[in-house]
Amino acid sequence: MSHFSIVKSNNEARRRRRRALLNKTAVAVILQQQEARYVDLRGQYCQLNDKTPAVSLFFGDGDLKKDFRLSRESVNALVEALVDEHIHGWGRELEVAVFLYWLASATSYRVVSEAFDVPLSTVHMIVHRVAKGILQIYTKAVCFPSEAELEVIGAGFAQLAGSPALNRVAGSIDCIHIRIKPPGEYKEDYYNRKLFHSIQLQAICDHKGRFLNAFVGLPGSVHDARVLRWSSVYVQQLYPPPGWCIIGDGGYPCLATPICLMTPFREPVQGPVQARYNKHLSKARCVVERAFGMMKTRWRSIFLKALEVKKT
Repeated sequence: MSHFSIVKSNNEARRRRRRALLNKTAVAVILQQQEARYVDLRGQYCQLNDKTPAVSLFFGDGDLKKDFRLSRESVNALVEALVDEHIHGWGRELEVAVFLYWLASATSYRVVSEAFDVPLSTVHMIVHRVAKGILQIYTKAVCFPSEAELEVIGAGFAQLAGSPALNRVAGSIDCIHIRIKPPGEYKEDYYNRKLFHSIQLQAICDHKGRFLNAFVGLPGSVHDARVLRWSSVYVQQLYPPPGWCIIGDGGYPCLATPICLMTPFREPVQGPVQARYNKHLSKARCVVERAFGMMKTRWRSIFLKALEVKKT
């Protein structure tokens, strides 16, 4: 090979190396610019807009019950009780605020997104994550009372009834329908006597309306008595303890075993004694209906519109 050919080959090799280096440099600059742009966007994404009314109210000093349906003390207790499995850029306080606002307002994710100035997908993710966190602490709030608390509950029911004869009542039981969008299969099973599709929620509450147990999921066409017979309270004889009873309306059977359940005499009653018993029992039993009423008006996303849930 001649000297001229060697020099030409070396020049071509240098030009190729120079082009490769320039290409690498251009790619690096582009990647660096994209990364900087992503960091800027990520900073804006997790930046809290305290100018929105919902955010300023939640982090201010005003009363939260109007828009979030809980007192500030209850909200703070919920924030502290939730377990952080995933650290999110928005913070646990804001996630609880978004979840409570959605749950209380019976509105869409889009409206909540605009109210808090956060992305729509973030609202969806927050609602599901906070709901999962609440399920983890569910048994700490909804549980059967201790022996000392039973005495207080019995005295409370006797006061509600206006008769000391009901001082061994440990709870009031009833069912409520939760409206759902019917599944494609067996949807007629979910059509209840109130002429809409639902699933059943059976609950037992104390004299103050605090829920002690809940059983949910059976189709709306199932009778209250059958819901009771399929619930864990009945099958496993979980509640009430021996020597105590729970009370219910005429839709339930009067039982002594496997659980003690007192119900009113059927109309027409036979004499003033049965009438007086029904009157006092009704005064005590209605506390569960008041508890359902408060729950309906407080958590409107569940009880005032049809839920899209899996039937399982």
